[in-house]
Amino acid sequence: MSQTYFIYGEQELEHLRKKDKKLSGLIDSIGIIQRPVNPDPFSALIESVVAQQISTKAAATVFAKLNTLCQITPSKLNALTIEEIQSCGMSMRKAGYIKNIAEAAENYIDFTTFTEKSDQEIIKALTAIKGVGIWTVEMLLIFSLMRPNVVSYGDLIIRRSMMRLYGLKELPKERFDRYAKRYAPYGSVASLYLWAMVNI
Repeated sequence: MSQTYFIYGEQELEHLRKKDKKLSGLIDSIGIIQRPVNPDPFSALIESVVAQQISTKAAATVFAKLNTLCQITPSKLNALTIEEIQSCGMSMRKAGYIKNIAEAAENYIDFTTFTEKSDQEIIKALTAIKGVGIWTVEMLLIFSLMRPNVVSYGDLIIRRSMMRLYGLKELPKERFDRYAKRYAPYGSVASLYLWAMVNI
């Protein structure tokens, strides 16, 4: 299966360049970013939970082991015990969260309807599941559903990069929201560049 990447182009970049000189300089220094996305919202959510509070490399290893253990579908995950899920290299608590998501997907949340729902509707539905926070859903919105305008205040790298970009010692939520509003309606593309900033 061929890899899918977050889709954006000159329209989004021109908007961001016009709205923010500092961000414009960052875009020009980095160029086009190819950021992989997972088009299946259910497995993307499981991947987001696996990635909570661990490095990208560690998360990829754990998710690969889970993929080897079983196909990432609600029914296949529900057929496993929490101990079997945990054996892929995650905490028992995180394994429990994954079981919660699989049970919700089999019983009352239809992931196939997400394309018709707003960002806020998806956040409300998924954060009702124990173990799923706003940050986790925001990652799903960007890296599965390719929603165009997500800038996560809960993401430490986003906040640190913003502070570095604008030369700030602190970043209150109100100030963060002002920058996010400036990036709209292409906040997700701005987020890609803020994440990429850690490598330059």
